[in-house]
Amino acid sequence: MQVNTIKDQVFLNLKNYFGYDSFRANQQDIVETVLQKRDCLVIMPTGGGKSICFQLPALSFKGVTLVISPLIALMKDQVDGLNANGIAAAYFNSSQSSEQQLAIIERVVQAEIKLLYVAPESLASLQNILSETYISCVAIDEAHCISSWGHDFRPSYQQLGFLKKTLPNIPFIALTATADKATREDIIKQLHLEDAKIFIASFDRKNIALEVRPANNRMAQIIKFINARPNQSGIIYCLSRKTTEQLSKKLKASKIPAEAYHAGLSFEKRSKVQEAFVHDKIQIVCATIAFGMGIDKSNVRWVVHYNMPKNIEGYYQEIGRAGRDGLKSHALLFHSYADVIQLQNFASGAANEAVQISKLDRMKQFTEATSCRRKILLSYFGELLGSNCGNCDVCKNPPQFFDGTIIAQKILSAIYRLKQQEAMGMIIDVLRGAQNATTISKGYQDLSTFGIGKDISWKHWQHFIIQLINQGFCEIAFHKNNALQLTKFSSYVLFKGAKVALTKPVEISEIKPLVKEKKSRVKSSETNTKSAANSLFERLKQLRYRIALEEGIPAYLVFSDATLKEIERERPLSENDFLSISGVGQRKLEVYGEEFMAEIMNFMGSKIKKPKKEDTYTVTYNLYKTGLSIEEIAVQRKLNTTTIYSHIAKLYSTGKQINLYDFVSPSDVEAVKKARTVLNAPKTLKAYFEYFNESIDYFKIRLALSIIEKETSK
Repeated sequence: MQVNTIKDQVFLNLKNYFGYDSFRANQQDIVETVLQKRDCLVIMPTGGGKSICFQLPALSFKGVTLVISPLIALMKDQVDGLNANGIAAAYFNSSQSSEQQLAIIERVVQAEIKLLYVAPESLASLQNILSETYISCVAIDEAHCISSWGHDFRPSYQQLGFLKKTLPNIPFIALTATADKATREDIIKQLHLEDAKIFIASFDRKNIALEVRPANNRMAQIIKFINARPNQSGIIYCLSRKTTEQLSKKLKASKIPAEAYHAGLSFEKRSKVQEAFVHDKIQIVCATIAFGMGIDKSNVRWVVHYNMPKNIEGYYQEIGRAGRDGLKSHALLFHSYADVIQLQNFASGAANEAVQISKLDRMKQFTEATSCRRKILLSYFGELLGSNCGNCDVCKNPPQFFDGTIIAQKILSAIYRLKQQEAMGMIIDVLRGAQNATTISKGYQDLSTFGIGKDISWKHWQHFIIQLINQGFCEIAFHKNNALQLTKFSSYVLFKGAKVALTKPVEISEIKPLVKEKKSRVKSSETNTKSAANSLFERLKQLRYRIALEEGIPAYLVFSDATLKEIERERPLSENDFLSISGVGQRKLEVYGEEFMAEIMNFMGSKIKKPKKEDTYTVTYNLYKTGLSIEEIAVQRKLNTTTIYSHIAKLYSTGKQINLYDFVSPSDVEAVKKARTVLNAPKTLKAYFEYFNESIDYFKIRLALSIIEKETSK
């Protein structure tokens, strides 16, 4: 295909390198904005596809895209994924020797890599290349870390403000999964991105079922929950190191393999647990909240919070580690009054104690809510969900509602009359007509809304206001002394006749018990496991696991569970059909396609014959005989050059008159021959590629092996 525009090239790269035929919401606009060299602030939920927003433009820029990332594990995971897709990427951090770091800098100078991941602490070591001669774009991941309003503030991020001044003419893209209004404003201010275009993707992760339970007999509930989900990967988050260890021991005692992870363990032990989890060698990790930040593992099927998180941002980011592949997943949260007290103690004395306590209150309100939980999460981030989600515990076990429109109008009117400058307590005092020193000194007794709610108790008003916040009709401005403010949805209630459904306060014990897991499901789990083991999906998973072990990468970097599900459903038996699967790019077709199609054939039985591929090879051969170059053949055939090279290798091995030395030098063939002996004839091309320190391209290795195999067969 003739590539006439940058846009055409972007779509070609999207498929060839990432395996996708189309963008997710907002991705295309973000990519095109970056390519126009305009700064961006991207707020996109975990699993929403943030990385592709800077990885894809990087392929079109001449220089390197510098990616600021907070964790070494996150860098390694992303770089492994990029390399698996055939994209040259590297990371630079304190875990490397000075020789390794110098080699990476040299690769940047020689324009041999497209993306370089670096921790903010390591930027000082890159001063020689921090210029527009080498850097074409800067991506700042986990950008909320720069703001004291953010839920994971890191002082090391505050040094990043100098970058825009150093590199004023290149695009910056700041990305985070969780940032309220105050945090967004702070990110833009501190990074000097005043003209940045802001993209806020939908926070609605429909595939994650949300559930909150009181922390009564948590251990028994967790064991039952896990047993109903055999062979699924999951994370259990705990507040303390001690709890992670106790919990993992109790699970092991119940014949559920699990490992603890926390900062008190040695670096080697933490790395071992994380690697085992990422590579599917263990299914369950009991961890403190730091675990998972550096993991792109796509097949985590559930997340359990043993304790209540300290804020909604953290909760949302943590549950977002489930279901990154888009398949059905579950988030279960346990809460107790003891958790609230412990978290209040943690916040005590902090520099931003008032903010932390306020956000903890919102988290507590979320756990006690009797309205759709997804609505609450979305409204917290400024997004309105038109109808209840149907995929949370409240929707599945709904409370009884009444028409609370008049109550809502009174609350919103009071917020308006108080000029959106007062916190919840003062709003309630005004509604109830409280004659205290503050209301009188501020003259609030003269407002039309003063005392219009005397008939409703203080506690009930608090309950109703929380529901309005949860439903998105008003919001808390944490950076403005927790003042309640109206939203764009407030006018629907005040002026457009919108109805508001509310519930009366009830004690937690009065709420109906949640729908129990079906006994039949638990009872038949052994049968289901045996059946699943014989399914094509499980066979594909086993093949993926074996390949991942051979290549030393996580299994999901070969193919995600979602891709395997589509392969299982579509059962592709030709290159074109396999390439049409979402998540299959050109390189992965080249490297893995044949083995997976063979597994499909084996599963389907010997009676089904694999479609012949001589026709497609013949077309390539006929074009080759006319004297066209590989690139010209690729354009005419609308295929990638790597596919054409694979055709050439196949044609040569079947006896066609092709001179492979037109494409690979005798010295390269001798080098591959030597490597074949040293490596004991490995099955994967990647083993050779790494042996040569990536100095010989994959297609040359393949062609050299074709020559060697033909020579040895004589």
